[in-house]
Amino acid sequence: MKVILLKDVKNQGKKDDIIEVADGYANNFLIKKGLAVALTDTSKKILNNQITTRQKKEEEIIEEMNKEKEKILKEKIVFKVKTGKMDKVFGNVSSKQIADYLNKLGYKVDKKQIHIDFPLDTLGRHMVEIELHKKVKFNIGVNLVK
Repeated sequence: MKVILLKDVKNQGKKDDIIEVADGYANNFLIKKGLAVALTDTSKKILNNQITTRQKKEEEIIEEMNKEKEKILKEKIVFKVKTGKMDKVFGNVSSKQIADYLNKLGYKVDKKQIHIDFPLDTLGRHMVEIELHKKVKFNIGVNLVK
């Protein structure tokens, strides 16, 4: 029996996959638990409509994130820090501090979206990666000054 998976099923497939399984497994487990529906012309049309709708929404989100990216790239991110001997910064600038700075400027950026490869603990300009979406990643400069 062919079924369309409504959710990911271990060892069977991912959501929206069309798979062939035994009739008993399909009827008594997958369909009964709401993990799948039988493959019919109607269910296939519904699946195709859902996939195209999701793709359109995804494209809209990516477009919106690219606009946000362009705005963020125009910003100057500067942190005034205290330094000790030989201009060594006390502590370091964290992804949370950068996220808070961007949020104050009106951008919706979470600290988990900011990737810092090495500690920001020296004066000067450092590059930090921001991932607004899995398809929208970019580097921005963070400047540490006295």
